[in-house]
Amino acid sequence: MGGERRLSRRGFLAASGAALLGAAVAGSAGHAAPGPDPAQLGDFWLFGRYDDGCTDLGFDEVDLSPVQLPHCVTPLSWTGWDPASWQDRWIYRKHFTVTTTERHTARFDGVMTNSAVYLNGTLAGTHEGGYLPFEVELPDVVAGDNVLAVVVDGRWALDVPPNLPRSAGPSVIDFYQPAGIYRPATIGAVPRTRLTDVFARPVDVLSPGRSLHLTCTLDAPVAAEITASVRQAGRELARGTAPVTAGGTTVEFDVRELGAVRLWDVEDPALCDVVVTVRAGLRVLDQRVVRTGFRDARFTTEGFFLNGRRLKLFGLNRHQWYPFAGGALPDRVQRRDAEILRRELNCTMVRCSHYPQSSAFLDACDELGLLVWEEIPGWGHIGDDAWQRRNLADVTGMVVRDRNHPSIVVWGTRVNEANGTTAMYQRTGQRARQLDPSRPTSGALASATGGRFAGGDVEILAYNDYTARRGAPFQLRPPRPGVPYLVTETIGTLAGARAYRRTDAPAARQQQAELHAKAHDLAAADDRYCGLLAWCAFDYPSGWLRSVGGSKYCGVSDIFRIPKPAAAFYASQCDPRVRAVAEPGFAWDFTDRPGGPGPGATIWSNCDRLLLFLDDRPAGEARSRRGDFPHLRYPPFAADLTVPKGRRPQLRIDGYAGGRLVLSRRFSGDRGRDVLSCVPDDPELRADGGDATRVVVAAVDRFGTLRAGTTGEVSLTLTGPGELIGDPTLDFGATGGAAAVWLRPAAGPSGTLTLTARHETLGSATAIVKVTPDATHP
Repeated sequence: MGGERRLSRRGFLAASGAALLGAAVAGSAGHAAPGPDPAQLGDFWLFGRYDDGCTDLGFDEVDLSPVQLPHCVTPLSWTGWDPASWQDRWIYRKHFTVTTTERHTARFDGVMTNSAVYLNGTLAGTHEGGYLPFEVELPDVVAGDNVLAVVVDGRWALDVPPNLPRSAGPSVIDFYQPAGIYRPATIGAVPRTRLTDVFARPVDVLSPGRSLHLTCTLDAPVAAEITASVRQAGRELARGTAPVTAGGTTVEFDVRELGAVRLWDVEDPALCDVVVTVRAGLRVLDQRVVRTGFRDARFTTEGFFLNGRRLKLFGLNRHQWYPFAGGALPDRVQRRDAEILRRELNCTMVRCSHYPQSSAFLDACDELGLLVWEEIPGWGHIGDDAWQRRNLADVTGMVVRDRNHPSIVVWGTRVNEANGTTAMYQRTGQRARQLDPSRPTSGALASATGGRFAGGDVEILAYNDYTARRGAPFQLRPPRPGVPYLVTETIGTLAGARAYRRTDAPAARQQQAELHAKAHDLAAADDRYCGLLAWCAFDYPSGWLRSVGGSKYCGVSDIFRIPKPAAAFYASQCDPRVRAVAEPGFAWDFTDRPGGPGPGATIWSNCDRLLLFLDDRPAGEARSRRGDFPHLRYPPFAADLTVPKGRRPQLRIDGYAGGRLVLSRRFSGDRGRDVLSCVPDDPELRADGGDATRVVVAAVDRFGTLRAGTTGEVSLTLTGPGELIGDPTLDFGATGGAAAVWLRPAAGPSGTLTLTARHETLGSATAIVKVTPDATHP
């Protein structure tokens, strides 16, 4: 029996292709290489718990299971995560075949938490920490079959940020960290003369004489020439050249005459490609393409300025955790979070709390015009000397990986809400400034650490403002004089209810929206605030203070990325010429309130006027709440909507802007006509095993508005060449009438994924996603 199973496993590997590699060139961190891409190490890994000898070339793989990357080591639901389920050592094994014995490297974008990489039974490299990439030389690659084995250590006891080995456990920090190879991995041949890093730093951006300073790091055994071509919208704007000496490691030079470049802005995120080529005579030795953007971002005591224009930063914090998969969802899904924040919630800035996040997410921020605060891993506490050395190394890794992103405007070099020492933070800030003199440093302080700010260790005073007390009028601390001031957190679960869920009472749901609106209104009232980044965008897993069943329900959207009523405030803060919004802050279902929402019901809108109709009969006009929110660009409205008991009329809201009708929305009072909705984010996916899309399953009225009060179970069935990432049964009573799962195609030929959802009273609904080798890359 064992021999038969072993043969079956070998057959599985052979049938899947076992990753045939040619002489692909592996791009360095943050860079794209032209020509053949490095081979993605996504499909056809073998996975299991660590066992003695599991890194040996001839290890018996009979008990290992086939998996795809990115991957989480343990099954998860949407809540109730148990950290004990991933706190162990694990083994991933990958068979691959090469046709050349040139120099090869393997690159891992993120492995949680520590890792050791073996090639054909020999240790090739190790890495500590789960949030930054690492590359491993593979000197013993042989022509033919090779085995890459990765030992993943997901235990809390590791002495690396944000872990604290001598603490009580994972619940001493405010987020869980499921283990696994949870970000993409690649492998490929690399040239003997190699560009290992390119930093393209814009200089004098607001001057007609703006230029680009190049710092190129090379592994260069021969003399050569290096050229940088700056291109925008497919057109070369300028180029520069410098010599490379044999054995040289760093070359610096400038590309000038860039007066025609279009500046990067939140409203016009114009990017540039910088094509850097190393040549010896006519022969190209290596080439990298990096993206950058020309923009001038300044935090001042009078506010934040982008390209010389005052911009009040308006945003949220983001955790990278998803239901069912932890952080292990593909690039398309990571990018979708940036789209939600910028296009649906109208944020101009996001804080990557509390660790460096996916490169795909940051790429999308560059493309969408979403400014970024990025910070080192850590939360609330400082470890021992070894922990602090790792902390300093994380600063290096974060800045080097991400300093070409124009969206990033500040480095968080203090550990979030942790005292540390001035000397420690002077070291981390200095390291960041050495590697990137173009951005300021900061770190979020809390009330306990506010008094420790010395002024010399960071350049922006960033404050997590939870000074508001439950039951008292909401307030913010005034900006501290003499230093740029940014609110980096507020509200969460500390200013108001313990949890904000669609299943909670209407008063709690409304309170969250009102608090977020009031916080941004107060920040808008005083130009000394650079802006405000509220807590937070999405619900996330946590066992810390005021968590409920292993989750924090403080997002304006839930962990499925489905909006709660508080998201309506953010959605309304955009120009109605771009998107007109009228979103009730109440449920039009007569469940909690048989007489309707009553007087003063809130409607979040960017319109000038809102006219109300019940069963298409005029029911008055909503009045502006400008008096409650005098500094918001678009304050909400209050509507008097009381109906006789027993009646369930249809509500219509007509919105006017600039004197003309810009929207008309209808809401059904008849729950007997509700239906089930099943909608994918993307109609088409790539058939390479490394793609996925969300499908939102929801109870909706006949006009498409979510019915949060719906209960009952939804059963899911998937057909086609792919995997359902999610529970096969969803409980609407627990999730508030809506939830989501993700569909992930297998590597292989074209096909169709069909997800069918069934509810006892709402009927069935279907989502169809095409799977093709040629689908657009996210």
